[in-house]
Amino acid sequence: MSKNTFQATENRPRVLLIAIHSPYNKTKNIQSYYDEFLHLASSNGIIADEIVYIKLRSLDTGYFLTTGKLEEVRALCEEKKIREVIFSDPLSPLQERNLTELLHSRVYDRTQLILEIFEKSAHSAEGKLQVEIAMFHHKKSRIAGAGVHMMQQSGKVGNKGPGETAKEKETRHIETQVNQLKKELLAMQKVRDTQRKRRLDSNVTQICLVGYTNTGKSTILNHMTKANVLAENRLFATLDTTTRELFIDGKKKGVISDTVGFIQQLPHQLIDAFKSTLDELRYADLLLQVVDVSDPDCEEHIKVVTKILHELGVEKEMLYVFNKADTPVEMHLSEALRDQYQPHVLVSAQTEGGLEPLINFIRHWDKK
Repeated sequence: MSKNTFQATENRPRVLLIAIHSPYNKTKNIQSYYDEFLHLASSNGIIADEIVYIKLRSLDTGYFLTTGKLEEVRALCEEKKIREVIFSDPLSPLQERNLTELLHSRVYDRTQLILEIFEKSAHSAEGKLQVEIAMFHHKKSRIAGAGVHMMQQSGKVGNKGPGETAKEKETRHIETQVNQLKKELLAMQKVRDTQRKRRLDSNVTQICLVGYTNTGKSTILNHMTKANVLAENRLFATLDTTTRELFIDGKKKGVISDTVGFIQQLPHQLIDAFKSTLDELRYADLLLQVVDVSDPDCEEHIKVVTKILHELGVEKEMLYVFNKADTPVEMHLSEALRDQYQPHVLVSAQTEGGLEPLINFIRHWDKK
């Protein structure tokens, strides 16, 4: 177990980040996985006081960590007065509860971390509903790992038969809330479907930007359509799908949409919750997969995006847009590898004229 220590500067709960290399994690570059986890934490406004790196040969069903590592973490939490512990890997409800009790801290995992980022990043009514549904589903799964107090009956004295347990009551409340939210979301989806039908009936070309999170999709959309979508170096900075008209040479070419960025091990409840938004991809005439070629793991990111698109049942014509081709560092996708991804263009979203290869491709592209 290796660790980094930082000086706390604010009167706030001290935070420990635990970056795990677990046996089921087949990531070729584990450091990139660690870096992504730290970036997720900072994107959620979390300042880490301690960071621990752990490689596990096996997992404990009750505590996730094996006995020796668990004792090291417990001692560190006690010594450094840690009150919040975040794991880079998903935890089961039982593991989360056991760790919370043992470490005397709030313990949560990568899934909860991503959900919180999504909650802060959603601005449209539809986006907020989708995140809220995902949060409720996650909370419901956590009730399964709740303590004995959740099994106590809430029925009044004198009632016949067993009373309703707190767990059953909370589960029923969540299901009621989710059903109501789904009704509201369905109404919004009908509006979206009507708008989509108008576009299809009018034969408007639909182009969608897809890709790993933080690759420059929003920046490309802004430059191509004079939009004002938030674009910053933060994971999931933009969450809501944005659609703008696309003009080339003064003529309307169609509409272009920016969709939520993907990430490895994207929680399934988020994929399920955002299926309605991601339905835009199914109706696209052309997908632009934006790839940050300055990232050493860009090829792995292509595989992650391709896998999620496959899970969503999206099979569309694709142009690979290799972004940040102007960066001082070498491109991490050799010419031979780039040739495997056809068709493709090299662009730089931040430089004057840097998007011309992409614009030129779309200028001469016609949907089939």
